[in-house]
Amino acid sequence: MKPTQPDSHGHFGDYGGMFVPETLMEPLNELTRVYKEVRKDPEFKKELQYYLREYVGRPTPLYFAERLTRKLGTAKIYLKREDLCHTGAHKINNSMGQILLAKRMGKKRIIAETGAGQHGVATATVCAMFGLECVVYMGKVDMERQSLNVFRMESLGATVVPVTVGQQTLKEAVNEAMRDWVTNIRSTHYILGSALGAHPYPMMVRDFQSVIGREARKQILKAEGRLPTALIACVGGGSNSIGLFHPFIKDEGVRMIGVEAGGLGIAGGMHAARFAQDKIGILQGTKTYVLQDNDGQIALTHSISAGLDYAAVGPEHSLLRDLGRSEYSYVTDVEAVDGFDKLSQWEGILPALESSHAIAWIIKNAAEFTSDDLIIINVSGRGDKDVMQLAEWKAKQAAE
Repeated sequence: MKPTQPDSHGHFGDYGGMFVPETLMEPLNELTRVYKEVRKDPEFKKELQYYLREYVGRPTPLYFAERLTRKLGTAKIYLKREDLCHTGAHKINNSMGQILLAKRMGKKRIIAETGAGQHGVATATVCAMFGLECVVYMGKVDMERQSLNVFRMESLGATVVPVTVGQQTLKEAVNEAMRDWVTNIRSTHYILGSALGAHPYPMMVRDFQSVIGREARKQILKAEGRLPTALIACVGGGSNSIGLFHPFIKDEGVRMIGVEAGGLGIAGGMHAARFAQDKIGILQGTKTYVLQDNDGQIALTHSISAGLDYAAVGPEHSLLRDLGRSEYSYVTDVEAVDGFDKLSQWEGILPALESSHAIAWIIKNAAEFTSDDLIIINVSGRGDKDVMQLAEWKAKQAAE
């Protein structure tokens, strides 16, 4: 099977595309043209590799989780440590690539959306580094549960704009960022944070995040002399997971397992497991699997993890799922907190609540594997941002 690539209109099979207002076609076409140029430009690649190495701290380690492996008693488990990137998550891989694109296009103002705040922090960081104006849109609910990251963004010089409409989470933050972009297209570049949105963003974000999988592939071959049995990563929009998966797509013996947010459980509808509902729609520029009601209206979502609390999934994931190349499952809030606790106590690593979903999946499904299997789990971010939210959640659970 060949690696999935979008056609000239940004379609991954039946998914993707450019479903945006006419006023956004000009900046999207400009971005597509410039990105096509830099993909072949050795100087751009050299500059990006320099900053990823010297500033971001790449390559990140592939760490053998000895105690996690021993406790579960099945497969040998390695952790791809994206939590050790500068700013604490994989998000800066993409933000660094896009800020260099913005410079090439002569844009002086950057906007972004954020849910958990890590993409906002990464974007504010690269804007401070290059001296560009930065405005980050964030849902009011997410600002409350991720207040530490709000303070970090503001400390870096960004203006954080609270979004108070709708569910006041990530979907609404994207809407506000797109409204800003329509108004300021000549001066502004929108650094979209996940493998979502209109073409070329799903392809471009994937390419910038594929450094994760390229490194992991080399590292596991060096450590074990063979490819892994399975890759496991959480899936919100899907950038950390597609970044890990994409360099392995041709290796059909390698399972690729994406873990969505099961929230309070699928039956009650308070979740963000798009593939569990199995409905296709169009949201914020792209055609993909979308949580929606029987009238086609976008459904409310819920996850303890702000970064997974979104109604759509990246279009390349939708294609990989339909092809049977990737598998998608979900874990609940309770299971994710258990994953957080176990990795923290067994390995001394506090994972982000997003990453905790991937940890929880292997804890729940360890019996599927044997001692001959090798697993790579992407620890997409660190859990510092979540500790106060977790403390409140646990206190509430204890009171109930």
